[in-house]
Amino acid sequence: MSPLPEPHPLVTVAIPCRDEEAHIEACIRGVQAQDWPAHALEVVVADGISVDATREILARLAGEDSRIRVVDNPARGEAAGLNECIRVARGQVVVRMDVHSDYAPDFVRQCVAALERTGADNVGGAARPIATTFFQRCVAAALCSPLVTGGVPSGKPESEGFVETAWPGAFRRDVFERVGLFDPNAGTTENAELDQRIIDSGGLVYQSRDIVAHYHPRPTMRSLARDYFRRGRGRARTLLKHGRLPSVRSALPFIGLAGEVVVLVTAPWHIGGLSLATYVFVTGAEAVRVGRHHGLAAVPVVWAIFPVVHASHGAGFAAGLVKYAMRPDWDRAARVAAVGSAP
Repeated sequence: MSPLPEPHPLVTVAIPCRDEEAHIEACIRGVQAQDWPAHALEVVVADGISVDATREILARLAGEDSRIRVVDNPARGEAAGLNECIRVARGQVVVRMDVHSDYAPDFVRQCVAALERTGADNVGGAARPIATTFFQRCVAAALCSPLVTGGVPSGKPESEGFVETAWPGAFRRDVFERVGLFDPNAGTTENAELDQRIIDSGGLVYQSRDIVAHYHPRPTMRSLARDYFRRGRGRARTLLKHGRLPSVRSALPFIGLAGEVVVLVTAPWHIGGLSLATYVFVTGAEAVRVGRHHGLAAVPVVWAIFPVVHASHGAGFAAGLVKYAMRPDWDRAARVAAVGSAP
């Protein structure tokens, strides 16, 4: 770990995007509104070959502000886009920002302060949901429950301390030379996979209550299920790639789903029925606890969200175990080459 230059290290804000004509300008304006000194901030946007007006909007914004640079991301994925940003980054600190999240005006300043204060390699804040629809409010309520989050600090805005993974991620630049870039095949778990490598190398990841950012929950049950399926599949891939997970929490939905299937198939019917009834009762009671603040209509929706999240994540984990055991898509040589290509 190298010390950050005083008083204001150069910060690179890395933004991956693709076909974001409706949101990219608001995102860039949010970066420009940061209270970090303008001369110590650059913005690198990796565009995944957008086919809408995103590129034209970015060209206009870059013409207005010389701190903005646009690079191509031919692989199109978010992790690949972040890597393209990092490869050209000049900053001693690289701060990830996502197009569909909202950031407090002091977000960059608090990230740098946490890096300096803690000596961590990556810092972030709690994943604070901001809901605009009834269903999103129900998702936000479900996310208040340890039945969904597993009790991880990222679901607790007041949490402060060293963690397994941080969101959205603000990194010391030299960490990428030490452990490599984002794994472009990690899917939606690229942050957790990179943080595992940081910790395995002896580095530190920290969550600060002062780092404030908000994200928008999935708008439909279908998109929520698809998201958690991908998360489960990504976690299984990380397990097979590294031979372990930071904790058993990530595998609990799979363990629970597999256990219930075994009980239903092998045990007497009344034992399987009792197991299902217990799950229904526990999730129902929890739905009342976290959902009642949003009105009685929210309780059954929250209740339905629990099994959708658990089953989707568990099924995704199972699918990932099969898929990546049969055909691993990682390669150490490729990772080393990626490190070497980082400036």
